[in-house]
Amino acid sequence: MTVFNRVESPRQAEDALYDKTILAGDGWIYDLEPGQVLRIVDVEGNQAADTLFYDADRPEDHYSATATIAGQGNVYLTAGSVLLAESGKELLRIVADTCGRHDTVGGSCSAQSNTVRYAHEKEHMHNCRDTFMLQLATREGAYSKRDLAPNINFFMNVPVTSEGGLRFDDGVSGPGCYVELESLCRTTVLISNCPQLNNPCNAYNPTPIRVLIWNG
Repeated sequence: MTVFNRVESPRQAEDALYDKTILAGDGWIYDLEPGQVLRIVDVEGNQAADTLFYDADRPEDHYSATATIAGQGNVYLTAGSVLLAESGKELLRIVADTCGRHDTVGGSCSAQSNTVRYAHEKEHMHNCRDTFMLQLATREGAYSKRDLAPNINFFMNVPVTSEGGLRFDDGVSGPGCYVELESLCRTTVLISNCPQLNNPCNAYNPTPIRVLIWNG
């Protein structure tokens, strides 16, 4: 299914309790309380925000792409999508979305995938998997490499072909597009703002994203 579901938010930036810009290549980790709403903004357009979620009270129970796709009957995320953990627990619900569609199957870039997709000499380049690990390491042993799961790529356009393959196409997001998620429990958010310099979808120019949080 390729339906775009664009829903605007009534929330105003000046009312947010938290507002931060994440530069391209940087990471961010934060614990949301139940009812809080997180907005992720694609500041300049066509930037990929690689994102994972965890039950903050049970860190081993992470976002599950498989359960989420099966639960909603759609391989893409958009307004109304409920993000499920491995246990089946509801972590968050997308309550607003001005992009309309987000990838949940393309995964994050890594040193290894960069060599496969592009060239062997790209192995040393900054990548999302390493950024994820650096952020998880700040949690004093609560997480390890085994806690990395297939992630969401907010704002990234990865169509599924009729043969079941994937294409990494030009983005469908524009400057200022955003997605908002309401936390349904205590949820840990982990973001790597993708530093990818080899993918033409962002014109080889990674750009910042912005995160805002409101109380429910």
